[in-house]
Amino acid sequence: MNKNILLIIPAVFFALTALFSSCEKDDKTNADLMVVHASPDAPGVDLLIDDIKINSAALTYPNNTSYLKVESGSRNIKINVSGTTNNVINGDLTVEPDKYYSLFAIDVAAKLSVVVLGDDLTTPSTGKAHIRFLHLSPDAPAVDIAIAGSGTVVFGNIGFKSFTGFTVLNAGTYNLDVRLAGTSTVVLVLPAITLQAGKIYTVFAKGLVQGTGAQALGAEIILNN
Repeated sequence: MNKNILLIIPAVFFALTALFSSCEKDDKTNADLMVVHASPDAPGVDLLIDDIKINSAALTYPNNTSYLKVESGSRNIKINVSGTTNNVINGDLTVEPDKYYSLFAIDVAAKLSVVVLGDDLTTPSTGKAHIRFLHLSPDAPAVDIAIAGSGTVVFGNIGFKSFTGFTVLNAGTYNLDVRLAGTSTVVLVLPAITLQAGKIYTVFAKGLVQGTGAQALGAEIILNN
């Protein structure tokens, strides 16, 4: 198991610790938390930390918050269907001071679950970028991510709910192919992915193989720094 993962469990049992803090405390006593809505058919949600709502507008698929300052330690977090008291996620998790985390709400709404990752935001070396990949398409098979035209596999055999660590690549623009794992069959093309020097990125597969419109199979990129 990748050491950066904290938990993957059904949302009904999930709980995350994180007290949103706007106080003037030393940042080293706080953690930073990003929340990502990656469930293709789930409605917009409200985020509550220790029962305090922290977003003014609904967080909708496939969007994410910025990193939120959270007091380290164990706190309660709830994710509710927007405008209601209907908890889709409710529980506790401990976050450490001076650390970064990303929480992904994943799967179809009927089977909502979460993935929480520790984010290594160490600055890339000169001319380099860091990138990781998460497979968050519930009905898609395991895939390889390869550089188009070269056959070079950057990430191999990634199944649903799986992810990679941050990988170092030269800064530049890449055309990437998403292939059925272990084959040359391309199921999704990711053209013109530009990686800037010094930047850190998360790319996740989203949507459904049979989805249409906003729920169609695709990919989303997040700039982590």
